[in-house]
Amino acid sequence: MLAGCASGVTWDLKDGRHCPAYVRGWDPENWKWVELIYYVGSAENLWGPYAIGFLEWDGKQWVEQAEPVFVAKENWEHGSVYEPNLIYAYGKWKMWYVVGSNQEDYVVHGFAESTDGRSGWTERRIFAGAEEKMFDFCVVKTAEGYEAVYSKVWLGKGPAPSGTGLWWSRADGVESELSGWGKPVQILTAEDRGWHSGPWKPSLQYEENDARKMFVFFDGIYKTGHGGPFSYAFTMGCLDKDRPK
Repeated sequence: MLAGCASGVTWDLKDGRHCPAYVRGWDPENWKWVELIYYVGSAENLWGPYAIGFLEWDGKQWVEQAEPVFVAKENWEHGSVYEPNLIYAYGKWKMWYVVGSNQEDYVVHGFAESTDGRSGWTERRIFAGAEEKMFDFCVVKTAEGYEAVYSKVWLGKGPAPSGTGLWWSRADGVESELSGWGKPVQILTAEDRGWHSGPWKPSLQYEENDARKMFVFFDGIYKTGHGGPFSYAFTMGCLDKDRPK
């Protein structure tokens, strides 16, 4: 949940503010570097449909915007966009995001880019189809190019397939199609560990003094046994391992 900013926006307050993604990039209109935190909200209810907005740092506080910056418009987006991950590279704000909904078991990953991070989102396309069950795609710049950690989720009944969990891949540049990210490596399965199963929302950092030591932070979930819509609890974990070869 995001807090610590002035209130007044109504489009995003029916389900709280979630799925934050920080990015620093260039504002060509005002000719300066800016810091934004993109996030997801809903004007209707807890379960969506969702839109993506942002907070902007003005030097003293995070300032909210009156309208979302990115909404669903393509048929394949099924009216809802969420789970944004962004990077500023090659003069563009590049965003990977989820469309669809868990309720309809339709999760597709999209890609779009903008020159200012606020408007004119172009190259909107399917990055990974529904069969991939991709829920996040977090990209970081490294000394050897770009790397991504992402999750594959299971929304159906019965045991999760072996491919459910966290994955790592790399590319020389910022590719707008999954096929451009090389052969992926699974780094964590969806095995039930009691305090979590089916990890998602990963973020990647490397050890300051060891370029091969990865730290992948992620969200988890477990059932509490309580009734009602919140019969589960969210957790956070960290995967400590060497960078895949």
